[in-house]
Amino acid sequence: MGRRAARETAMKLLYQLEIQRDDREQQVQYVLEEEKLTENDTVYVNEVINGVYSKIEEIDALIEKHAKGWKINRISKVDLSILRLSIYEVCFREDIPFNVSINEAVELAKKYSTEDAGSFVNGILGKVSKIFPVHVDGSNE
Repeated sequence: MGRRAARETAMKLLYQLEIQRDDREQQVQYVLEEEKLTENDTVYVNEVINGVYSKIEEIDALIEKHAKGWKINRISKVDLSILRLSIYEVCFREDIPFNVSINEAVELAKKYSTEDAGSFVNGILGKVSKIFPVHVDGSNE
């Protein structure tokens, strides 16, 4: 499937979990069975979903801090899911280069959200990037 498709599955799951606040484990398990992911992709999706929810207060605080004039409840659920995923990758995963997370988030926003969403997501992630310095090779410090 590949990391891009697994990232897209994780974003869709985060969105679904924002809409349907039922049993998270059950929803994740169902989607993973339906998607027929590779073992590596299944591990990635599980780690991202669990990671986002374990750090959601920190992630949401970063979003609100850098989305001037926007409260979490005013941000579209699609954009919020994309931002949470990308900020989790940037801040808490060392195996994903920073620039890859941002580029993928912008592409997801363009694909699944409004015309202006790519710029909105890029703007917030650009501000977050100033908090987490990036090496020349694009990896997190």
